[in-house]
This record gives sequence, C-alpha cells and structure tokens, in this order.
Amino acid sequence: MSAASERDAVRRARRRIAVLTGVIITLLVTVVGGVADTVMTRAQSDQVWRELRYGAERGDLSSPPVCTWLFARGATALPNAPAGFPVEADMRQVRRTRETVERTVRRDDTRYLVRTQVRTDGRVVQAVLDLRFQLADRRHLWFALAVAEVVGLLAAAVTGVVLGRLAVSPLAEALARQRRFVTDASHELRTPVTQAYTRAQLLARQAAAHGMPARHREGLARLVGSVGRLGEVLDDLLLSASLAAGPARPSDHRPVDLVALARSVVAEEADRVREGRITVVVDGPPHPLFVDGVGSALRRAVGELLSNAVGHTPAGGRIEVVLGGARGTVTLTVANTGAGFEPAEAERLFERFHRGGAAGRYGLGLALLREVVTHHGGTVDATGRPGHGARFTIRLPLGGSPPAAVAPTGRRTVRPGARRVRAGRT
Repeated sequence: MSAASERDAVRRARRRIAVLTGVIITLLVTVVGGVADTVMTRAQSDQVWRELRYGAERGDLSSPPVCTWLFARGATALPNAPAGFPVEADMRQVRRTRETVERTVRRDDTRYLVRTQVRTDGRVVQAVLDLRFQLADRRHLWFALAVAEVVGLLAAAVTGVVLGRLAVSPLAEALARQRRFVTDASHELRTPVTQAYTRAQLLARQAAAHGMPARHREGLARLVGSVGRLGEVLDDLLLSASLAAGPARPSDHRPVDLVALARSVVAEEADRVREGRITVVVDGPPHPLFVDGVGSALRRAVGELLSNAVGHTPAGGRIEVVLGGARGTVTLTVANTGAGFEPAEAERLFERFHRGGAAGRYGLGLALLREVVTHHGGTVDATGRPGHGARFTIRLPLGGSPPAAVAPTGRRTVRPGARRVRAGRT
C-alpha cells in the first residue's frame, strides 16, 4: 500500500468513526425523544380524560373547569364556548341508549375531547375539553428535541474528529514507521548482500578454474543463486518503499520509448535466454511509442514480465513481446509457451508472496509490477490456461515525444523498417 493509499485509508477510518459516533448520538437522542414524547403524550392523555370525565360527572354547569365547557338541556352555554357545540347527535344518542359516548373532534385548528353521558340525577350532559395547550406543549417538546438533535450532531462531529485522531493516529504512525524500517533495512542490507554475491561468484569461478570436485562447484553455484535471489528481494523491497513514498512528481516523469526499452530489456536477458534454449521475439513498430513515466521503474516492470516469462518457459519454448499503440494507449504483451495457470488464479498472481504454480517462486515481483503500472496510470492483466502458456498485458497512456535534444530511451538502436529482434535460440 502506498503512502497516499494509507493516508486515504486513515481519512476513511476517521470519517467512519465520526459517522458512527454521529449515528450513535442521533439514535440516543431519537430514542430519548421518542420515550419522552410517548411518556408525555400518555400522561397528558390520561390527565385530560380524567378531567373531562370528572367535569361531565360532577362539574358545575355555570362554572366548569378550565378549558372545559358543559352543555345540557335548559342550561345556558358560556359566552366563550367554541362554535359547533354541543354535538347534538351524541346528545340524542345518549338520551336514547343511556350509554356514554366519547369522541375527538377537530375544529378551528385544534382538537376537542367530547364526552356525553347521563349523570346520576338523570340529566344528559356533554363535556368539551380544548386540547390546544397540551398540543402546544408537545410542539415545544418536539422543538426541544430537534434542537437537541442538532447539538448532538455537532457534538458527534467534534467527538468523531477527536476520537478519529486519537484512535487512528497510532495506526498511521505505525504504518509510517514500517515503511521507514523497510527502506532503511533494505538500504543497509543491499551493500553487504551485493558484496556477498560478488564474492560467491568469484569463488565459483575459482572453483571451476582450479578443477574442484563437482559437488563443491554445485554447492557454490547454489550459493550464488541463493544470494542473487536475496538481492532480488531487496531490490523489490526498495522499489516497494519508493512507490509507497508516493507517486513520482510530474517533474520526475520523462517521455520513455517503450519499444526501445523492451528491446533493451530483452538484450539484457540474452545470456539467460541462451542458457535456457528459449526463443524470444520482439514484435514492435519501427517508430517509438512514448509514455510519460520514470524510466527506471518502467524498466523494472518490463524486466519483471520478461524474467517471469523466462522462468516459466521450458527449454525449446518461445516468448513473444508484442508492442502496439491505438486510441491513446500503448500496449505491451509478453506471452510464453510455459505451463500456464488456472484462470481463477489470474488476479492472485499479483498478490504479494503468492506462488504462481509449481514452478513459481515466492516474491514481490508481479505485485510491484502492478504498483509501477498503476502509478503510471495504466493497467496490467494476465490470462492463461494450464498447459497453454500465459499472457501478461500492460496498458499505459500514450505520452508526448521528447525534445529533439533528448535521445530515445533504450540501449539499442532500432533500424527503420526492422520489425523483429530475436534473442536466444532461433
């Protein structure tokens, strides 16, 4: 993971903590508000119905309780009685059935509780209670809950930021320390490993020159290979550390001729290809294909593809390196006639330390290859089948041509009209 990716992950973790904190506080405020509203509504409802029933049963018709009006036949209604009362239909029903009737009536933008019953003295009385003050109390409660919700969200945002920094900062620091350790350790180990590799090669040559027994020469050869692979791992770690430090600045990018670079990488593998009796064919256009990037990193990526192909191609096999450009994209494909791999393994090949098949090795190469290509705005994918070889394709954005004073990237000059360069056995 690059430093930019780690920073994005840390920011996402902080946002996630802030959001979760906000959600928790919102739920708490909502639950508390719901409980308060339920308790208040139920208490008010019980209270007003008690008052209404008391007024209907015992209230003085000429001086009823506050917010209550009493209506009965022959009694004079108060001057401030709401319009539309009494409800004559309820009065007639109670006179006929002698059973109490309760209902809620909406009028004049408010609600009224209405109870019509027969008193113990046989008189039919209708009590009307105005709920406007109770409804106002509920609106005040809802307003207070809304204010509490807003304050809670602000508190959640502040709390989330603080908790995010406190909780995630140690992780970010640990990741930064890990990157620094990998970089420092790789740098410190590279020089002694290089010296050990050179010394092992020298001893192997001296053993061959002095005719030492075959088992000693084979042991030294294995030692050279082991130290060489250790050096490759260190190179991978150094490249990974440099990529993790962040993408190269635009000023570090240069036009790189991918055709010349591919031919140069193939030329560097000539000895290994010859020893393995492998045919390597480079098929590219006679003109340069420029991409904007860091030449050393792109050389490492193409070299990894070719090295991977050589390592998985048996003696007598064939490797094709094909380059082309179309619709603003430069394509480089490396195909081999090796053992191939299961299609389901295609993505896993780019995982760190994944072992790609029986002939594969643990390492960082293909994972770093994808990092390099991704940092250059490109993509890489793999296709293959068991027994039918493998094909790796890199796609990079087409870049501009270099200034006239800048020589094209690559170590070999491709003659105009040349289409194929062969390395190794033909």
